[in-house]
Amino acid sequence: MHSRKNIFSRRIKPLFIIGLLILGFILLKWFVFDSSHEIKNQQISVLNASEESCLNCHIVNTGFSQYHNPQLIGCVSCHLGNPHEADKEEAHESMVLIPGNLSDADQTCGKCHPDELNKIKHSLMTTNSGLVAVDKFIFGEADSPDHSYDIRDIQYSAADQHLRDLCANCHLGAEKSEFGKITQLSRGGGCNACHLNYSDEAIFELEEYLKSGKKYLPKVHPSTDIFMSNLHCFGCHSRSSRISTNYEGWHETLLDIDHIANKDGFKVFEDERVYSYEGEDVHHAAGLLCIDCHSSHEVMGDGQDYLHAEKAVSLNCADCHYKHKPNTIAFDELDTESSLVFLHRDYKHVDKRILMVNKDGHPLVNTYVDENEDVFLIGKKDGKIHPVKRQSDVCSRDHAHQSISCSACHAQWAPRCIGCHNTFDENYENGYDLLDKKYKTGSWVEHVYEFSADMPAMGVRVTDNGRVIEPAIPGMIMTIDHESFDKNSINKSTFHRLYAPTSPHTIAKKTRDCKSCHSNPAAIGYGQGQLTYDISAGHGNWVFQPVYEMNPADHLPEDAWIPFLIQSQAKIVSTRTDFRPFTVEEQKQILLVGACLECHGDDSDVMVQSLESGLTPLLLKLSDACILPRE
Repeated sequence: MHSRKNIFSRRIKPLFIIGLLILGFILLKWFVFDSSHEIKNQQISVLNASEESCLNCHIVNTGFSQYHNPQLIGCVSCHLGNPHEADKEEAHESMVLIPGNLSDADQTCGKCHPDELNKIKHSLMTTNSGLVAVDKFIFGEADSPDHSYDIRDIQYSAADQHLRDLCANCHLGAEKSEFGKITQLSRGGGCNACHLNYSDEAIFELEEYLKSGKKYLPKVHPSTDIFMSNLHCFGCHSRSSRISTNYEGWHETLLDIDHIANKDGFKVFEDERVYSYEGEDVHHAAGLLCIDCHSSHEVMGDGQDYLHAEKAVSLNCADCHYKHKPNTIAFDELDTESSLVFLHRDYKHVDKRILMVNKDGHPLVNTYVDENEDVFLIGKKDGKIHPVKRQSDVCSRDHAHQSISCSACHAQWAPRCIGCHNTFDENYENGYDLLDKKYKTGSWVEHVYEFSADMPAMGVRVTDNGRVIEPAIPGMIMTIDHESFDKNSINKSTFHRLYAPTSPHTIAKKTRDCKSCHSNPAAIGYGQGQLTYDISAGHGNWVFQPVYEMNPADHLPEDAWIPFLIQSQAKIVSTRTDFRPFTVEEQKQILLVGACLECHGDDSDVMVQSLESGLTPLLLKLSDACILPRE
């Protein structure tokens, strides 16, 4: 009797479970796919997939992600067309071959993902507002770099044409018009920019389709999913501040391919730019992807309009590498978007607290906190578990550096570009309008004197909560030849010396040493050179000898941000209204510590005490051997 019961149980239980799964699928299909229903105030309708004529021809088709399988949502949901016709021409009427571009996203992706589409429309990756604003400001076409723009709306002024010729390629509104995987050369493509993935089989099938003159129907479809790689970010973020290349450790040079043949330490990317290796980010060395830190909440935005990238970025190093106690959220408190990512990633830590970003409260669903308050991150590339360390005691206890950003100390290097000359060549035959995607005669041409890599300079971000010292790089040490574009221009030629705040993405575990800030001329803003502390007649005096010649436009070294211990006369010194160089008094305070470091090492008792209690108490009990800078 007992054995019969076991046999019965073994036979019936699987059938019972299968029955429940079938019932659940039928209910899900009836509710989600076979009926019109309202999703957050937006009416959508998905036809019963079995009634579509598409699958009569496109039959043996695989490769889809789990939640975009045409057996569930059909083909028309994404590609549109006429699903009631068997004739090819009629069935393909109004069909979208490459859905996901922002031009059609309202009818394709946005039908099921309206909130995400709304966020993307306001994202800086779509509008490029800050990029346009700074360019117009520098060209004298706006009175501030803090106006709001959309790059798709620019016209043909000098600044607009400058953007069209040199910058307007990297925005999500740029159309993906050809089949194929995402590459280093990819730009834009709306939802495809992040969510399109081709397997090797899908690439092979596409090649067969194209070779056959589009007669052979591919049997493997590319996937649309959330499994982004760094390559999805690379196309756009390897330009401008070169975050993607810097993260991997590569710095752009002005060398051509012939000069680096068979040389170690150099790499040529798909666009034939030549890079030298300067050191990868510690997170990249650990195998972490961009999206391990920058989640969908940050990448797609929150639906608000921001003027500049640093305002849109909410993640901070201290969110993971916390100081006192991690800021967390429970699994059952997750928002819908985070819950979906958790589901798609098949995470299991539903019983653990999850890290939450302090600035805007969005969760990092690939993290969890165990019962010992230890934090772990699940790598999205390979599922590897990474222990996340708290801030070191130095970072936490430090009285002197509380207003300094993490990257100011931990960035190994940053790109530096100087001597940029912009002129319009009306006879340039290979001009190309990046916004309208068409060739033309005439173009703005940019000539760069030098690319280099070094530890970043420092600047001051002024906020409502005080000031924060952040890394800075030469953003626009440049000349604009206005007359070359418009013979009647009021400005014949203008020179600008602007530094920009930067997030280098070249983080190292080891920090830069004290002297690299306190007695390094490039860090303070004077440019590269020899900064020496001269002691004579019982007095100390800092002396600076720059590497570069003085620029005749403003009589400062070519790579400098500010003059040496003299108040700058420039009215505009930064690409931001809330970011500035050190004042003369701040420079003196920095160099005062630099004078102490001439005798006292970083780890000496005196310098350690200054970190804990500040410099002022120590100045009250100076040794006779201490020679401070004269005022």
